[in-house]
Amino acid sequence: MTLPMTVPAPGLPTRVRIHEVGPRDGLQNEQALVPVAIKAEFIRRLAEAGLTTVEATSFVHPKWVPQLADAEELMPLIDDVAARLPVLVPNERGLDRALTLGAREIAVFASATESFAKANLNRTVDGALEMFEPVVAKAKDAGVAVRGYLSMCFGDPWEGQVPISQTVSVSRRLLDMGCDEISLGDTIGVATAGHVRELLATLNEAGVTNDRLAVHFHDTYGQALANTLAALQHGVTTVDASAGGLGGCPYAKSATGNLATEDLVWMLDGLGIETGVDIGRLTATSVWMARHLGRPSPSRTVRALSQKET
Repeated sequence: MTLPMTVPAPGLPTRVRIHEVGPRDGLQNEQALVPVAIKAEFIRRLAEAGLTTVEATSFVHPKWVPQLADAEELMPLIDDVAARLPVLVPNERGLDRALTLGAREIAVFASATESFAKANLNRTVDGALEMFEPVVAKAKDAGVAVRGYLSMCFGDPWEGQVPISQTVSVSRRLLDMGCDEISLGDTIGVATAGHVRELLATLNEAGVTNDRLAVHFHDTYGQALANTLAALQHGVTTVDASAGGLGGCPYAKSATGNLATEDLVWMLDGLGIETGVDIGRLTATSVWMARHLGRPSPSRTVRALSQKET
């Protein structure tokens, strides 16, 4: 593959870590239940394509996310995968389940808005943060890294615009309780590049450095890559993406798929930014998973590259 042509742009990082969320954030929004052996193979193939961080599953109660009810079965099947394999936990019980199975990285899932906190966690923002405090403390005591997901950072389907100060405040509280990294979620895909720059600058002013931040964009309005580029220009070097563009959000129906990992890698390859990802192997993996899901991948790069091969 000789394309895209590499043309670096000034002011960008030399390397980006992609935090792959397809097996967890992607598959949790699928209507069909994917067999555990297929999930394990999906994770293995993603790692073999060069992704160094692959979010594996969630230890949420099966009643709420039945698509990931097989977490206990999955973890032993992937314990030899050569990648970081973080898992999502909602509370202390979920953390205990994850630790028992050898998880070395976990994530908690907070909200910048009251409406989404109520819809997703059935709690207030403050109540959710209070619930997470002992979870984070216990994880840190066990030597486990903790990521804090923060949803609705750029807009909320019930509340509309979300003040930047509100997002900064909750981000700061997650870091203060011990989270190592905050993933800023554009859950319904309404962010634009200027908004991204302003939020990141304000977080920096509040003492949150770029190395503690990741960005998580949805492509509802076709802005995910533009927003990612704005974040890279600001100095952020961790980007969440989902192989084949899988995913949405079960608690926010206006949320469409995540930024496709292939679309991200195509852009980064063209900019000469290292990721360690083989886009050919990654595309083949997404095509393989799309067959199991019974529908084509929404990723434009997957469609373009797979059509060239047929």
